[in-house]
Amino acid sequence: MFLQVKNLTHIYGAGTPFERKALDGVDFSVGPGEMRGIIGHTGSGKSTLIQHLNGLLKPHGGSVLLDGKDIWSGGIREVRFKVGLVFQYPEYQLFEETVAADVAFGPKNMGLSGAELENRVDEALAFVGLDRSVKEKSPFDLSGGQKRRAAIAGVIAMRPRILILDEPTAGLDPHGRDALLDRIKSYHRELGGTVILVTHSMDELARTVDSVTVLSNARVLTEGTPREVFGQAELLARHGLAVPGVTAVFHRLAALGAGVDPSVLTVDEAVDQLIVNS
Repeated sequence: MFLQVKNLTHIYGAGTPFERKALDGVDFSVGPGEMRGIIGHTGSGKSTLIQHLNGLLKPHGGSVLLDGKDIWSGGIREVRFKVGLVFQYPEYQLFEETVAADVAFGPKNMGLSGAELENRVDEALAFVGLDRSVKEKSPFDLSGGQKRRAAIAGVIAMRPRILILDEPTAGLDPHGRDALLDRIKSYHRELGGTVILVTHSMDELARTVDSVTVLSNARVLTEGTPREVFGQAELLARHGLAVPGVTAVFHRLAALGAGVDPSVLTVDEAVDQLIVNS
């Protein structure tokens, strides 16, 4: 596999009375060009897992392999150029005086300069839907949605092989959420990049990703295609998770004997089902 986690363990507060396992023997892998979703209740280990994937955290046990090589066996700096992580709160990643300088920070550290660096910045801003007029603005003068896009642009400008996004649509209005998801899907489609999406929105996952990994209590609970995972509604409910809203409705209709397929994931699929059964 392209990116592989083997028996990964991470402990917070090791050796103290507050010791807690955030990851407990987690196995996880993602193939080239895949779009993977990660879900789990608060405290399940999602954020801890993704911070291991580009070496922001070092495991207490197990390993993270990129192209079959342990990321800690060589230069971790190079790994961070290949595996880009966008945190949930973009202001944590924005720190330069201008948007242009912020987006250029990663590529500049890769050794780019001059016209090549400027082109990377312009391409990344265009890709996330930010006009060039924001380049000389302070990133802290941007709206919430623009900050989110600027943070993503700063990672995309490095052209990582893997793009990891932690709750990228949190706090956005429906229009901003859909626009950002469209940009993420465009990145995946046009550049062939691998995308890992962490979110609490089951509806977003259902219409966006190829596969889903579910974490619970620091372990992998289940994984598979969205249809396979959300078909396990009772299992998810026992671990504090829901299925997409339309899926929940069709599970209920099926239970009432309506003769519909409860594996419906999107509104379009629901409409087709209702037409067939009308």
